[in-house]
Amino acid sequence: MPALTPQTETTADRELLRQGRARCRELASSHYENFAIAGRFAPPDVRQDLRNIYAFSRWADDIADENRSGFNPLEKLNEFERLLKAAVHGEQVDPVCYALGETIRRRGLPLSLFEDLLAAFRQDLVKTRYDTFAELRGYTRLSADPVGRLVLGVYDIKDPALFAFSDDICTALQLANHWQDVREDFLRGRIYIPREDLARFGVSEEDIAGSNAHSGFRELLKFEVERAERFFEDGKPLLRAVKGSAAAQLELYWRGGKAALAAIRRIRYDVLNRSAKLQRRDKLLVAAGALRRVVF
Repeated sequence: MPALTPQTETTADRELLRQGRARCRELASSHYENFAIAGRFAPPDVRQDLRNIYAFSRWADDIADENRSGFNPLEKLNEFERLLKAAVHGEQVDPVCYALGETIRRRGLPLSLFEDLLAAFRQDLVKTRYDTFAELRGYTRLSADPVGRLVLGVYDIKDPALFAFSDDICTALQLANHWQDVREDFLRGRIYIPREDLARFGVSEEDIAGSNAHSGFRELLKFEVERAERFFEDGKPLLRAVKGSAAAQLELYWRGGKAALAAIRRIRYDVLNRSAKLQRRDKLLVAAGALRRVVF
């Protein structure tokens, strides 16, 4: 991928990059999610690149969730991909895409990982139910796993042996998010709990629609939480394989996801009627645990 050099970079290039980085910082700071918060543990240059990646994910996700008259999210996602590819080649496009394109060139990140993320956002537009967990796992390979690999890439960690651990953690994070947001996802027209699991525990879509968190539903969520827990444990060796700020950052992702599962347990798996979002105390404990990796 060609890179602009100080000799070929124009004043317009520098101004567009400045605008793009500022917009990415704004998007990253306006949402609380592990991906945004964890960047605070990173060195300044890494932090900005993580913000650029996060802004891309946040923006594309918002497009996929947009539901208003005259708005075609598929066309918007296709246009977003076109702009990103143009930015990777140094073309002056949308500021966010331009900033991300500069990150991709400088860090040598695979464009295919961003294409996978966009494929997941497109899938959300057309696929609203999953028959089996294997089918859902295919979705998380597109929607979650690329994010971890991009974070490793920003830190110049390229050991393929570590990618599988990263994939496990990212899938666990995605599952934790789904199980926190069963009600919210249903209102968007989606159910990520596999149909095979709904049938196994005697839960219907009508139960979800009516916020009927009967014993079968709570047993179902307990099963799904324990499944996500296993993915977190399978990915845990990654936390000991990396050092420095990268280790603290990955630890924050991991601890944040585990805290989300604990929050679901705390409300006895009734995510249809009660919020499983992390409270301020939870967030402080997660951050403190990650900070200990930096100190010790």
